[in-house]
Amino acid sequence: MDDLDRRILNVLRRDARTPYTEIAERVGTSEGTVRNRVDRMTEEGVIERFTVTTRTGNVKAMVEISVDMNVNTSEVSSTLAEWEEVDFVWQVSGEEDIVLIVDCVDTRAVNELITRARELAEVEGTKTRLILDERLG
Repeated sequence: MDDLDRRILNVLRRDARTPYTEIAERVGTSEGTVRNRVDRMTEEGVIERFTVTTRTGNVKAMVEISVDMNVNTSEVSSTLAEWEEVDFVWQVSGEEDIVLIVDCVDTRAVNELITRARELAEVEGTKTRLILDERLG
């Protein structure tokens, strides 16, 4: 991956629906080059998916999860990623092992998701932060 790939990705991160012609103009190359590079990055797994961010009025939260040190964190992460309310699962360093970004219909649904996580045998504890505002970086 080179600098051009990174610039293309930066445009797509902000709006995955940006037309290739507009990306090409912004990064200083041709539409065909952008198309070929996006196709290649998708095939190589650099781009995992194109997604939509919505403003639904739902409650978004960050749920930090700590697991037992003898647990396969990847397996727990895979289980959590299957939950409908979970937008992102990150394996992280620090006190907690896994961070979830969740989008729930209300605070009761956030609480139910936390309870569900705590019921997993591998989970030792959780910390939750409600997301009050969100901006693209």
